[in-house]
Amino acid sequence: MAKPNKKQPTKTVDIYCAKCKSQLFKYRKGGKGALVKCFKERIVEDFTTESCKCPSCGQEFARDTLVRGTPAYKIIGGKVTMK
Repeated sequence: MAKPNKKQPTKTVDIYCAKCKSQLFKYRKGGKGALVKCFKERIVEDFTTESCKCPSCGQEFARDTLVRGTPAYKIIGGKVTMK
């Protein structure tokens, strides 16, 4: 399997909880598709205190996994929004 690109994308997006609208991550996203997974190495700022849980409402928004041999968060559909 191919690894994610070594060269980091330049475009950053803000990721928010869909329930309470609090900011979760500032993330370097490549491409223009939907947010399905977040590679941990691409997270610029992490506003969460506990892994995969919203700091405000406590809702679980992702699962901790390995994607192509790289640690990542697999986003649960409809739990986050991005701007």
